[in-house]
Amino acid sequence: MEYLGYILFIFIGFTLGLIGGGGSILGVPVLVYVLHYSAEVSTGYSLFIVGITAFIGAFTFLKKGDVSIEAMIQFAIPSLITVYSVRKFLIPKLPDIFFTIGDFDVTRHIVIMVVFATLMLFSAISMIRKGKNVVLKDLMWDEFYKMPFRFPAIVILGIVVGFLSGFVGAGGGFLIIPVLVLFARVPMKKAIGTSLCIIAINSLIGFTGNIGSMAIDWKFLSIVSVLSVIGIVLGTYTGSFISGKKLKPAFGYFTLIIGTFILVKELFIK
Repeated sequence: MEYLGYILFIFIGFTLGLIGGGGSILGVPVLVYVLHYSAEVSTGYSLFIVGITAFIGAFTFLKKGDVSIEAMIQFAIPSLITVYSVRKFLIPKLPDIFFTIGDFDVTRHIVIMVVFATLMLFSAISMIRKGKNVVLKDLMWDEFYKMPFRFPAIVILGIVVGFLSGFVGAGGGFLIIPVLVLFARVPMKKAIGTSLCIIAINSLIGFTGNIGSMAIDWKFLSIVSVLSVIGIVLGTYTGSFISGKKLKPAFGYFTLIIGTFILVKELFIK
C-alpha cells in the first residue's frame, strides 16, 4: 500500500501539471485511505505537499510578473494568520468525540473528513463548470469595486479561506481565484499566479503550526514531495500535447465521485 501511495502522489502531481489545479485535493484521501494516516496528520502533511507543489507552479508566473502583489498582500495576510492559528491552536484542541447519536460516535476524524469531502464536492463542481467562464462586465461588480467595504470583504474572505485550508489541508484555489477576480479585479492570468503564491504561503505557514504538536515523518514528506514534483514536470510536458482544459471537467467528475465516497464511508460505513 505504501508503494501504491507513492504512485498516486505522482498521479496527483501529474494532474496538477496537466490541468493546472485541483489535483492536490486528492492528497488527503490518499494519506487517509491508502497510507492509513489519521485525518489530523493527513491534513497537516497535505499542507506541506500542497505548499511545495504550489510554489513550483507559482515560479513560472513569478518569473513572468503575472502576480498581483497588492491583491496577494490584502488576501494573504489575514489568510495565513488564520491558517496558522487553526493548525497551531484549533486542531490540537478538537475533542476526540464531538457527540454521540445512538451508538454512532461523531469523532474528530469524521468531522474533519466530512468537512473535507464537502469542500471536495464544491471543488469538483467548480472544475465541471470551468468551461462556463463568466465575463465580469456586470455593472453591479463595477459599482461594488468602488465601494468602501470592498477591502473588508477581501479580508473576511481571506479569513474564511485560511480557516478552510487549515482545517482540511487543501489549498482552496477554486475559492481564491473567484475572490481575486470578482473582488480585487485581478485579471484571470494574474489571478492564477497570485492564487498559487497565496496557496504556497498559506500551506507552508499553516504546516509550521503542526511543528511541536505532532510527530512529523520528514523522510516520508520529502519522498512524497519529490514524487509530486516529478508528476508536475511530467504533467506539464504532457500538457503540450493534450489540452488540460478539456480534461478538467472529467477530473471534476472523478473528484465528485471521491468526495461522495468519503461522505458515504465516514457517515454510513463502519
